[in-house]
Amino acid sequence: MSAAERAAWLAGMNDLGAVPWPPAPIRTGRLVLRAAEARDRAGFVELYASQEVHTYLGGARPRDELEREMPVVPERWPGSFVVELDGVMAAQVLLKRAREHARPAAVGKVDLGYLFLPRAWGHGYAAEACGAALGWLDGVLPGEPVVLATQTANARSLRLAARLGFTEVERFRAWDAEQWLGLRPATSA
Repeated sequence: MSAAERAAWLAGMNDLGAVPWPPAPIRTGRLVLRAAEARDRAGFVELYASQEVHTYLGGARPRDELEREMPVVPERWPGSFVVELDGVMAAQVLLKRAREHARPAAVGKVDLGYLFLPRAWGHGYAAEACGAALGWLDGVLPGEPVVLATQTANARSLRLAARLGFTEVERFRAWDAEQWLGLRPATSA
């Protein structure tokens, strides 16, 4: 996703409402999910500048641009979790409400997004972290359906979506690629 596309995506989202933020750190078997801190800035630069991370997201941003523009404490808003592995940032998990979306079925729903550094791939961390973030969401906003969009070419992301309980709503074309939109139905309060 280019800088302009990311800005447009974030502009089409709004906060989750009056949820308690930041929450106490969420500990899983191997990870900690928490709000961003100043010590995470270098991790965010690495995450957003990584060509590997952005293979299915339209491309990475230039590192020098990120170094200039990244605030001291990046991405600090309700629903933006840093995923910490062994005391160091390894990923970001995002939960934002879609005010606008490329697909009408997603509008008004909470949107799940995630970015993991390559060193964290292939170990089940994404399922663990996203599951924990969704568990937090279920606790603070019970009954919320959640959507997730990914390129159909991203087989790992499609497997993760299925593991997290998302089912296909539709496929569509955006950013010069076929996209998949999944829905995780509202959970019981």
